[in-house]
Amino acid sequence: MSLIQLLQDTPLFFISFCALIGLIVGSFLNVVIYRLPKMMEQTWHQQCAELRGESINNRLTFNLVTPRSKCPDCGHKITSLENIPILSYLFLRGCCSQCHKRISWRYPLVELITCLISGFVAWHFGYGLIAIAALVFCWALIVLTLIDLDTHLLPDDITLPLLWLGLLVNLGGGFTDINSAIIGAVIGYLILWTVFWSFKLATGKEGMGYGDFKLLAAIGAWFGWSMLPLVILLSSLVGAIVGITLIVITKHKASAPIPFGPFLAGGGLIALFWGNQINHMYFSLL
Repeated sequence: MSLIQLLQDTPLFFISFCALIGLIVGSFLNVVIYRLPKMMEQTWHQQCAELRGESINNRLTFNLVTPRSKCPDCGHKITSLENIPILSYLFLRGCCSQCHKRISWRYPLVELITCLISGFVAWHFGYGLIAIAALVFCWALIVLTLIDLDTHLLPDDITLPLLWLGLLVNLGGGFTDINSAIIGAVIGYLILWTVFWSFKLATGKEGMGYGDFKLLAAIGAWFGWSMLPLVILLSSLVGAIVGITLIVITKHKASAPIPFGPFLAGGGLIALFWGNQINHMYFSLL
């Protein structure tokens, strides 16, 4: 029996396989989460240097592949055996093998979350192209969530390809029909764009970033315009609860920004797995 047949005919094997792939991908997502913002910052510095007429020939290559990952404290380059998802962290007891400084618990947590979500996608959708598309969607949301939490940025390098991929997936009616997907992308962008400018005209301040517009547009492209009210309602509700909780419990300043991307991503995940059932239940009640 070939691997394709085994994946197709044995649901448990397919779930396990996707969970394992998710574990490996989670390790790579950690690299993207850490390096992509720094690559963006490097690009901005290069552009500024070019405008000033300065030379940029001596800058070191820094991308998702080069240089090799290393300990931020002692500079020890991470070996292959030290880079096995979760297992290496447990074996090293969460410390660098050379300087014994603590390694952030977030690295194995991202790997574990990616593994669990990937397995759940496989269980929920079963074998097929829809499951593969859903995996990519979930992985992108994980990266966007953590980058936004770290930097308050939602990179175009992820949001825009995610939008176009959603439209491509729905060319064949993957999650919705293509007309609904196109309208969803347009309305998703315009809704938050309108909120942004209304808030800015009323207060003189910017309430959110353009990355939020693009992320909601991408979600609209994946699931259609009818899913947008659910995503906006859930993300706004959870965002308000978290914001109030931070202000009351942790003395978070009311004027301090709270990234909205993670809440949109959470709404997008709910739309992926249970959006149709929730919408059907809601319209049935109406």
